[in-house]
Amino acid sequence: MEHALEIFGVVTGLLYLWLEIRQHKVMWIVGFVSSLAYVFVFFFSKIYAMMALNVYYVVISVYGFLLWSKQRSETTEEKNVQQETIIYRHLDLSVGLLCGLAAVLFFGLLYFVLDMFTDSPVALGDGFVTALSIVATWMLAKRILEHWICWVVVNVVSSYLYFTQALYPTMFLFFCYAVLAVVGYLNWKKKGVLTV
Repeated sequence: MEHALEIFGVVTGLLYLWLEIRQHKVMWIVGFVSSLAYVFVFFFSKIYAMMALNVYYVVISVYGFLLWSKQRSETTEEKNVQQETIIYRHLDLSVGLLCGLAAVLFFGLLYFVLDMFTDSPVALGDGFVTALSIVATWMLAKRILEHWICWVVVNVVSSYLYFTQALYPTMFLFFCYAVLAVVGYLNWKKKGVLTV
């Protein structure tokens, strides 16, 4: 059952990323389902921060879907742009500093909790990828282009983390995520329209 759930998470995770690259709001629904599956996969594997991160993904999937639905209906600029066009904004210095600070604080807190209060065999890596993932997902909801760069780092580190825990289908998924994060960045740059 656990292995089947992991495979389901991999398939829906790849679908999610394909939809994210195309900036289709259905990605949030697929992300909700995929994240829910991974809550259980990571619980059984004792990767607790990633389990909690997937609970966060479930919640932010609802937020992202509502935010993107609202933006689509309210923004006249988007109505005048072709459906295939991708809308994004750049990370400015003040938001970038806040994101960096948030990532460091989340990492410190998560590592402390995992190291002191759980039997996690990968507290350092789990804390790092979880902290950066929280920030990257918030950046995605705000359509900040540079979220893709965060995902490249997260996915490379995660691939190694899952390899060490013998979660080979998930390792493959996150390796694909790393490659597709580069594709996503280039796609948003090529097809994108910068907004304020």
